[in-house]
Amino acid sequence: MNVDIHPSWKAALEQEFDKPYFKLLTDYVKKEYTEHKCFPPGKKIFRAFELCPLDDVNVVILGQDPYHGVGQANGLCFSVGENVAMPPSLINIFKELETDLNKPIPANGSLAHWAKQGVLLLNATLTVRAHQAGSHQGKGWETFTDHVIETVSKEREDVVFILWGGYAKKKQRLIDSNKHKILTSGHPSPLSANRGYWFGNKHFSTTNTFLSSKGKEEIKW
Repeated sequence: MNVDIHPSWKAALEQEFDKPYFKLLTDYVKKEYTEHKCFPPGKKIFRAFELCPLDDVNVVILGQDPYHGVGQANGLCFSVGENVAMPPSLINIFKELETDLNKPIPANGSLAHWAKQGVLLLNATLTVRAHQAGSHQGKGWETFTDHVIETVSKEREDVVFILWGGYAKKKQRLIDSNKHKILTSGHPSPLSANRGYWFGNKHFSTTNTFLSSKGKEEIKW
């Protein structure tokens, strides 16, 4: 598995890459990609760590699994490529953004511009088999990404951790709430959003208000 990440992450995660579980995970992922159609493309598995250096992280948005449809997953949670139809969860994210900050729904679903501003778009599991949601869960990715969350919590100051849905909320235990701001709500998926657990959370404006109060740049969502 080609771990092509920003040097700041490489220094922080170097010991993790050498642990036995990560070597087993690497072997598993290589085998899966050889024998099955898997997403995202191999060179994009660690894209979140390429676009958003550890030294720049001011916001963390946590997803669970990469999208498992053809052409969707691109290494950033909730994001798709510029020429890919937006999944329902992403549409609901943009709808909330529209009502929260009066920002029109964009023409495409790429969130790369968020990542480049210091938003770590992290899935708990970084790979998935095509059309099989959750197929790479429990293989070691969660151990790795839990360590990433703990690293951000330890190394950075005044980060906004945005946790949508029950799975993401469980990660609060990894975050020092005395140092950081934690925002939680329902998941933007239609099932949750349509029950009233998503719309109106105002997480985008709340994030910018907090960052501004700490002397940090607001995110241009």
